[in-house]
Amino acid sequence: MTASAAAIAKSSNTSFYYSFSVLPKHKREAIHAVYAFCRHTDDIVDDDADEARKVILLRKWRTELGHALRGTSSYPILNQLSATARQFNIPVDHFYDLIRGVELDLVKTRYQTFEELREYCYLVASSAGLMCRQIFGYRNESTRDYAINLGIALQLTNILRDVKDDARRGRIYLPLEDFERFSYSEDDLFNSRYTPEFVNLMRFECDRASRYFDRARDALKDEDKHFFFPARIMWSIYAHTLRRIMHADYNVFKGRISISRFLQLLITFRYWLSHHLKYS
Repeated sequence: MTASAAAIAKSSNTSFYYSFSVLPKHKREAIHAVYAFCRHTDDIVDDDADEARKVILLRKWRTELGHALRGTSSYPILNQLSATARQFNIPVDHFYDLIRGVELDLVKTRYQTFEELREYCYLVASSAGLMCRQIFGYRNESTRDYAINLGIALQLTNILRDVKDDARRGRIYLPLEDFERFSYSEDDLFNSRYTPEFVNLMRFECDRASRYFDRARDALKDEDKHFFFPARIMWSIYAHTLRRIMHADYNVFKGRISISRFLQLLITFRYWLSHHLKYS
């Protein structure tokens, strides 16, 4: 892995890059280190290698993380991450939580209850939010609730958007207890059956995701909004995506639902301008 953390973040071409590009340089570089770590961890599982090799690669990655945190790793990006963790006092548990979450994708293809899914969302998404929280800075401990709830909201939105693609890989993230609640089957999903039962299931899940967006927003006190404005950009971009799923009558089988790069840039500019005018 020879690309720099900044290059990895820039090549992502995602809402993540737009959201955090407005940070001061030293914080932006720290966020890039966190993103590069999260991206590479995720790529290990998404790689075309067989499952046994993925397990080996992830185990090696965890070992190298330990080397970096205790001294030096053979991976420059992990060394940069370690320096970032020291600079911003990021608890190392967050890094290991992310690896644990990604590891679940190697051993788990179904979630029976929402509590199981919530734990997965915390590990793969809220953990990253808690890393970023240390970089942003804050005055109130309630920003922890903001990071946790926003991470769950973002991951649930990803899951709802990608229902069809995940099913194609034999993977179902939506809780099976909810499938039973709304009389929708795994076979229905694997065959992309858009039925009233599916609409009811998706409406239920989207309402749940919306509540996590609301919980995140309510946890962020006014005096912390200055620090968290990049995360608020993410909030807005993903909330737009969730609303688009709703406005499409939850038909995620028809095509991938997303918002344009132009709209992402527009949202970013709006938040940047509001922030600049308020604090300049």
